[in-house]
Amino acid sequence: MKTEVSEIADKIYRLSTFVPQIGPNGFTFNQFLIDADEPLLFHYGQRSLFPLISEAVKRVIPLDRLRWTTCSHVEADESGALNQWLAAAPSATPAHGQVGCNIWLTDMADRPPRALKNDEVLDLGSKKVRWIDTPHVPHNWDAGVIYEETTGTLFSSDLFTQFGPCPTTTTGDIVEPAIATEKAVPFMPATPQAAPTLRRLAALKPGTIALMHGPTFKGDGEAALKALADHHAKRLHS
Repeated sequence: MKTEVSEIADKIYRLSTFVPQIGPNGFTFNQFLIDADEPLLFHYGQRSLFPLISEAVKRVIPLDRLRWTTCSHVEADESGALNQWLAAAPSATPAHGQVGCNIWLTDMADRPPRALKNDEVLDLGSKKVRWIDTPHVPHNWDAGVIYEETTGTLFSSDLFTQFGPCPTTTTGDIVEPAIATEKAVPFMPATPQAAPTLRRLAALKPGTIALMHGPTFKGDGEAALKALADHHAKRLHS
């Protein structure tokens, strides 16, 4: 396996590892590095992938420049390598929403975390990252996503997950592959929060959606999020 590094927006890098043994035809795991005055890593990745991903980050910045780390929710591919990153990046502070800090991060992290309020913006210098609480979307009570305001990039965690190899970026449909994946592996709960949360993200009108498990989407992010919201609204009442 190898981790490929691609710049998907200005100073925003996709660190992509394709694992062919997972699922019917392989599965992509993506982490994202925002290079700014205070660089931020989104998704820690699994402990087993830490050597590959950390070497990929080093191709962009020295690890001791990393200032912030965060993820959407507690799960192996989201948070497994948390403390490996904190050991390798001594200046990095783990951050998460208040619920995540309360239920797992404060206890699990080797350094005290920074709790972020809903819609709080971290000013990284040349980039600004907004934390958005999204409980149970895609799953888990502590879930949240981030939005980089200067480039209009939404980091969507497990939303729009798809199986198989994929290009770095796409302007094609990401909704139907996501629906097919959800039907095969129903990882996102059908809750009353799902559709309203997705519509709240659609209101950001992102021009780029950085998928954790799939290509980075370039195009009408508002329409894609509304279409996914429609699907989950119908699913709730079916």
